Amino acid sequence: MASSSSLQSEERFLCSICLDIFTEPVTTSCGHNFCMACVTKYWNSKDLCQCPLCRETFPRRPKLRVNTTFREVVENFKKMRERGRNGSPPKPKIVPCDVCTGTKRKALKSCLVCQTSFCETHLEPHQIASPLKRHKLIDPVVNLEDRMCKKHDRLLEMFCRTDQTCVCQFCTEADHKTHDTVSIQEECGERKAQLGKTEAEVQQIIKERLMKVKSIKLSVDLSKRGAEREIAESMQVFTALMCSIMKSKGELVKVIEEKQKAVERQAEGLIKELEQEITELKRRSTELKQLSHSEDHLQLLQSFLSLVCNPPPTKSWSEISVHSDLFVGTLRRAVSQLDETLNKEMEKLPGVKLKRIQQYAVDVTLDPDTAHPSLILSEDGKQVRCGNTLQNLPDNPKRFDCHRFVLGKNGFSSGRFYYEVTVKGKTRWNLGVARESTDRKGIITPRPEDGLWTVSRRDENVYLNGTLNSILSLREKPQKVGMFVDYEEGQVSFYDVEARSHIYSFTGCTFTEKLYPFLGPSDNDDGQNSAPLIISPVNHTH
Repeated sequence: MASSSSLQSEERFLCSICLDIFTEPVTTSCGHNFCMACVTKYWNSKDLCQCPLCRETFPRRPKLRVNTTFREVVENFKKMRERGRNGSPPKPKIVPCDVCTGTKRKALKSCLVCQTSFCETHLEPHQIASPLKRHKLIDPVVNLEDRMCKKHDRLLEMFCRTDQTCVCQFCTEADHKTHDTVSIQEECGERKAQLGKTEAEVQQIIKERLMKVKSIKLSVDLSKRGAEREIAESMQVFTALMCSIMKSKGELVKVIEEKQKAVERQAEGLIKELEQEITELKRRSTELKQLSHSEDHLQLLQSFLSLVCNPPPTKSWSEISVHSDLFVGTLRRAVSQLDETLNKEMEKLPGVKLKRIQQYAVDVTLDPDTAHPSLILSEDGKQVRCGNTLQNLPDNPKRFDCHRFVLGKNGFSSGRFYYEVTVKGKTRWNLGVARESTDRKGIITPRPEDGLWTVSRRDENVYLNGTLNSILSLREKPQKVGMFVDYEEGQVSFYDVEARSHIYSFTGCTFTEKLYPFLGPSDNDDGQNSAPLIISPVNHTH
């Protein structure tokens, strides 16, 4: 199967009408190539004479001539393609001797004067006889008559550049007398040079296509790794969510059962109390009934007041009930708790977390008044690199005089802010934030106690606060670092932007003054670390 690069290279040699490799290619005045037969047929079928590709209209139908230079390029491409398919160059055709009778032997040379091909035996006269020695011998070819002028029956040994065709000596003195003619050898030399140039261009195209294939494969590989990472992180979320669901399920059932038991206990108490009242009322009813049937008038009057005027104590039950809707909202609260759990798990994912904090991106510009004298800032204040010499700069209180550090122009004393710095191509760097009162003079230790919250790279390792005994364990060296600060929460976090992973976070910090972006490109390291640190625009589309 042909590779994508070979197919795209082949497109340059395809006629846009027949979509096949050019046959007898011609070039229009607008610079497009077509097969002569294809463009002639196309014009014969149209009222207007125009280019089939760009639609440029010609006032008169052009007189077409075969572009012999391009034809040779096409033929060379055909040979290259055939060689690529077979894995070896095509074998030259065997030319038979024209003199041999019976079994034809292989021709050794062809004579342009005699228009005959000779084997080793029959070539001998041309090597011995003086008149024949003057004949022009070439490697054996077929169709020698094609090398003779049809009009003058003379050898085609000249080339007319005006008409782009081979001619004989007589032609240059007649029809082509005023034309630009040169020897075939001279023209071939120039054509070979053109072929070499075209071949180099084709090879360059092949190289570019191969690089593109490599780039696409790399993108696929990165996508695959990203997909695997997303799957792993998603499984982590779903696992945590399933555990939370099972836990919530058990808690929900337990809460409902406990509420139901409480309802039953309440009902039992009410029923017992009601039954006691009912028993007492039944007793009173019996006494009243007996008294009403008494014939003892004195006893009736004496008992009437105690039975009627002093009824047994009872309470009003109209406002007392057992609530059957105690479970309303229980499920809703459980689902709400699951939603909270899901949000917390999502917050743990570095990619999701990074995307959320990128909304706090701020525009950072470096302050030249703070830059160490060896640092060179770009005009827009977005890049900084280390120069080879110290610049003659005023020694103001804001400037670092010992370490190759620089701060951002604007500080932040509340809220949240985020910015990104490209560190690609560097082997040493320092990044983070610094408080306004950080000492700018003399030896500085980059640590929170001294107002610096940083991570640093030194060759193959990334360190916390630039301390050699605090190596951070990272799968890959970051090419772009994101820095996030939550002033009120006292948090400074670092992220690998391209890997969308968390590097490190300072937490529990107490900020009482302005914080400034902090960058340190370090020394050049004999050219190994000459790349600049670049404050990059934040891409919110990830």
